Amino acid sequence: MTETIYAIGDIHGQHEMLLDVLTRIEADGGTDARVVMLGDLVDRGPDSRAVLDTLISGIEQGRDWTVLMGNHDRMFLDFLETGAMDSPMVRSGLDWLNERLGGAETLASYGLDPTMPAKRLLKAAGRAVPREHHSFLAARPFYLERGPHLFVHAGIHPERPLEAQSEDDLIWIREPFLSYSEPFDWLVIHGHTAQKLPRHYGNRINLDSGAGWGRPLTAAAIEGTRAWVLTDDGRQPLMP
Repeated sequence: MTETIYAIGDIHGQHEMLLDVLTRIEADGGTDARVVMLGDLVDRGPDSRAVLDTLISGIEQGRDWTVLMGNHDRMFLDFLETGAMDSPMVRSGLDWLNERLGGAETLASYGLDPTMPAKRLLKAAGRAVPREHHSFLAARPFYLERGPHLFVHAGIHPERPLEAQSEDDLIWIREPFLSYSEPFDWLVIHGHTAQKLPRHYGNRINLDSGAGWGRPLTAAAIEGTRAWVLTDDGRQPLMP
């Protein structure tokens, strides 16, 4: 029998959307459903704190959830650990607090004023962000390889074996991954590059449907090379 694995695209602080898709997954696969969150748990949306609370609580209750690291989770961690507000991987040069990246919304979800001076903000974040949240983010894996599937936030470099992929590849890559049309060693399920709708490309499935920009959060059921988007009306095929 083919195993069913559920995957959730980039959440981006959209707590109510997360609760909705978890309800759909439970209706389809029960409370023991195996679920992979593809990273970018925080930023842009209104309640990153509640997203982390829900994920941590679910795992503590024994839910079979794997939560991957995304580039926005990395930026939040970098701020908490060093006060860094920029990344060389952000080609626009915008800092993490810019509205396009959404760090200000993340800090606001912890009751912080993101306009305060940087040093004061870092100290205040150290008090406001629970250590449990910091530790949870720091422990996130970069990918999950399971049978014919590879779950990863951004993608992989097509010319490198899995063990040679860098962190930047796994949480930041776009090209040459997105334009690669040959088969990978797995069906790669990823997010990171927002689209209006989820899409199956044959060799990969992109589940980032733009929840960070107010569009719906996508949850999918994946069985072998077949996939379905979960809706209020049940499964809808996601075809190559």
